[in-house]
Amino acid sequence: MSLPSFQAAVVVEKLGGPEVLEHRTDYPVPTPGDGQVLVRNAVSGINFIDTYFRTGLYPSAKPEVLGREAAGTIVALGPNTEKHQLKVGDRLVWLGPSAYAEYTAVSAAKAVKIPDGLSEETAAASFMSGLTAITLVQETYKVKKDEWVLLHAAAGGVGILLSQVLKHLGAKVIATAGGKEKVALVKDLGVDHVIDYRDEKGKDWVKLVKEITNGNGVDVVYDSVGKDTWEGSLEVVKRKGTVVWFGNSSGPVPPLPLPRLSAKCIKIARPSLLGYIETREELVYYCGQLFQLLTSEKVKVRIHNVYPLTQIRQAHQDLEGRKTTGKLLLNPSA
Repeated sequence: MSLPSFQAAVVVEKLGGPEVLEHRTDYPVPTPGDGQVLVRNAVSGINFIDTYFRTGLYPSAKPEVLGREAAGTIVALGPNTEKHQLKVGDRLVWLGPSAYAEYTAVSAAKAVKIPDGLSEETAAASFMSGLTAITLVQETYKVKKDEWVLLHAAAGGVGILLSQVLKHLGAKVIATAGGKEKVALVKDLGVDHVIDYRDEKGKDWVKLVKEITNGNGVDVVYDSVGKDTWEGSLEVVKRKGTVVWFGNSSGPVPPLPLPRLSAKCIKIARPSLLGYIETREELVYYCGQLFQLLTSEKVKVRIHNVYPLTQIRQAHQDLEGRKTTGKLLLNPSA
């Protein structure tokens, strides 16, 4: 097929707020290099990590096209992709840079075929978030039946999927969310207790978690909020418990004095999804688990909105303003 020379993409040339997100229609369509395939993206995922690269919390070279995941169709193959058994026309979901664009040259090793019966929207909405959820409960801390879990930001993209995975494992889940709408959504996921940290009672969520667990605390805390919650997370975890920090939506956790952990023999973890799926074998293994949960409808995605690429600034404002529930997606062609 004939490919265009230029495409629409979102480019960041300097660090800053949503105003530095530049929608362009003259960005070159890449040529797939060694081990790469060229994908026409049908839908791209928006994640909090994108804001970290935009602001410089996570360093990256500029200018850059933001975005770390998308789903679409292969339109061209680069050299040395035969071992992955991919062909033009295959539907793929993938991880890598430059997803806020109509076309992306993607490492074939980080791309997986979308199973029949699964839409590109569902694949993109669940990919990074779902893999994060599964690796958190298997690799970072192996959750067992009837263990108490505290999950912050349960109405977010990862939180909605992680809530369902935890209940599938038989855990007893205490979730936090902000506002009545988000609380209602999380309750519908089947979690055991939901605390609204925005109402007067819920502001003292540490006290409520202790009351729910009869003063014992929780076995593990999954905390993607960071700066606003880290001290409380340490307080509510039980003796010999584990606190997992896997995000910084309110800002990063400050430097932590190690003696702070000794009184309760607390274990802490700061995982990264890419560290768990570094090899092709690891990626395929966890994708298999994710796709099985989705196709069996044991886990369902919630899409907050599919934004046109031209509205990327609004999407980032909504995400950072905590105005969203579930996953935010982009339509690169709109």
